Amino acid sequence: MDDGRAQGAAAGLAAALLFGVSTPVAKLLLPQSGPFLVAGLLYLGSGVGLIALEPFRARHREAPLARADAIPLLGVVTAGGMVAPVLLMVGLGRLPGASASLLLNLEAPFTIALAVVAFGESLEAAEVAGAAAVVIGAAALTVQGTLSGVHVVGALCVAGACLAWALDNNLSQRLSVRDPVALTRLKSLVAGTANVGLAYAMGERLSRGTTLAGALATGFLGYGVSIVLHLRAMRRLGAARQAALFAIAPFAGALAAVPLLEERLSPRALLAAIVMALGVVLMVRARHSHQHEHAPLRHEHAHEHDEHHQHAHEEQVLGPHSHLHEHAALTHEHPHLPDAHHRHRH
Repeated sequence: MDDGRAQGAAAGLAAALLFGVSTPVAKLLLPQSGPFLVAGLLYLGSGVGLIALEPFRARHREAPLARADAIPLLGVVTAGGMVAPVLLMVGLGRLPGASASLLLNLEAPFTIALAVVAFGESLEAAEVAGAAAVVIGAAALTVQGTLSGVHVVGALCVAGACLAWALDNNLSQRLSVRDPVALTRLKSLVAGTANVGLAYAMGERLSRGTTLAGALATGFLGYGVSIVLHLRAMRRLGAARQAALFAIAPFAGALAAVPLLEERLSPRALLAAIVMALGVVLMVRARHSHQHEHAPLRHEHAHEHDEHHQHAHEEQVLGPHSHLHEHAALTHEHPHLPDAHHRHRH
């Protein structure tokens, strides 16, 4: 595994673990407030926490957001910041925490389907088989136990959250060349403020101060830091393959629900988890290589001097940096992923 892929995989796994553990923690907060308020506070915690980190960040290492990013950014904020977390909170209120966490595996195949059909990414046969295994495992979870109306509504809400986050992932992958902290901060503050406002308009209120502190802290780690790492992973791996890595999140959430919520994983849930884990392994192990062409390109993003970035600077530059630069036309073959330089049709 090359350094870029290894760094992307490490960031993706860390993002998945942080978000996964946040799911049962968020369920603990729901009875003390409401779905809109918890969803809003989680994103406000993300935004405020990232603002606090700003003085400690290195300058000129990331490309700033541009006016042309407005439309995909609107989609990211609406789908991923407002719709998805509310649907997840509603689903968490109607399902056991472990089952709801495992159902979040649907985000991976939804993201992959959109990446391939709508955004031109390509998958190997093994990755298609892996995505199918994840869907089968998630389907088994939706019918475990009784199919009461409450459980069906809960399952559909979590599935809807996964679909909204799948759209968010694919739009975010297009924005991943931008500063991930600035993107996450803007998304979090806008979405968090909107959902908190809706919550108060609908009569939701906090019952205790510890709920506020818990939601803000959970939001900073499980959403803010997680999303920044998620964007860094998508920058290197593409939306479809990072979706496979992020499928670790439901496993982490299901395991965390055992001590936090005093739940037990049923034999059916354990079997479903094994099937989904096998699917994730299939998707992660696949490799993609073929001869491909690079058209001339002029853009700005964080980069280091590698095979795709061979240009001179007036002063010596070490490490990651960002500036407007050009790429000449090039045809070659090597293992690659759909990053900013390999978004081509197959």
